[in-house]
Amino acid sequence: MNFDRHRRLRSSAVMRDMVRETTLSKKDLIYPIFVIEQDNIRNEVPSMPGVYQLSLNMLHEELKTTYDAGIRAVMFFGIPNEKDACGTGAFIDDGIIQKATRLSKELYPDMLVLADTCLCEYTDHGHCGVLDDHGHVLNDETLPLLVKTAVSQAKAGADIIAPSNMMDGFVQAIRAGLDEAGFYHIPIMSYGIKYASAFYGPFRDAAESTPGQGDRKGYQMDPANRLEAMRELESDLAEGCDMMIVKPALSYLDIIRDVRNHSNIPVVAYNVSGEYAMTKAAALNGWIDEERIVMEQMISMKRAGADMIITYFAKDICHYLDKGVY
Repeated sequence: MNFDRHRRLRSSAVMRDMVRETTLSKKDLIYPIFVIEQDNIRNEVPSMPGVYQLSLNMLHEELKTTYDAGIRAVMFFGIPNEKDACGTGAFIDDGIIQKATRLSKELYPDMLVLADTCLCEYTDHGHCGVLDDHGHVLNDETLPLLVKTAVSQAKAGADIIAPSNMMDGFVQAIRAGLDEAGFYHIPIMSYGIKYASAFYGPFRDAAESTPGQGDRKGYQMDPANRLEAMRELESDLAEGCDMMIVKPALSYLDIIRDVRNHSNIPVVAYNVSGEYAMTKAAALNGWIDEERIVMEQMISMKRAGADMIITYFAKDICHYLDKGVY
């Protein structure tokens, strides 16, 4: 019979491993951690089982289990005690992210710390920039505050600045500010392709950053747009970004592939809170095999072109890898 025998390369586990095109390892993972500026708090996020708001004095154990699992990159999100109109808590030297960063570098110097550089968790209105009298986010007036935030995070020891605000020109402003402050060696991992997505709902519970009025559609991207992502990519590359995040991941695998095809910088997929919550809910109901589903999701992101994945499943994935689940 004259036809191709594709099954020859699927005949055994060893054969399948040998010809596997896409791989996932612990070095690909970035673990997000929510740090709250209150003492003795370990609050599980109701919409994100297994994810916690942690006080600084509770962070030691989380960092230890993360490091022991084999993860070497964490991303901190801060929840301050006080908020104001311009997000002062984001850029003060003793801010919660700055404290968490210093603690992490003291305990685990070789663990990379990524600092989320935004104002939404620190503003009393929940938007990513300062507002005018009509509630509109002011782009250019926000940029200096983002620069101050990035510089303060770098001073605290952050290894990577990850700005997520989606203001026009934010990469250029932050790059110039870091360079002027002597942090020319600190890379920028841009959230330059960030869609106005319903998948962020649980994150806003965790970070307490839901906008008090309006929404973020005026500065985050329309989920219907694909070519616009390439314009954002081109701008951020020209402005000096070193890595590009696509957020969310699972419903935007085509965008990840586009970014991979149109650039030669590292591409990062953000497996966001809603994606995590849906998978967890289905698993807790016994509807899916969580281990296999999670690993298949991660492989889909890597196959689409992601070099790294920010995911709340990071510690679970390390456990799965140790067990040989693939």
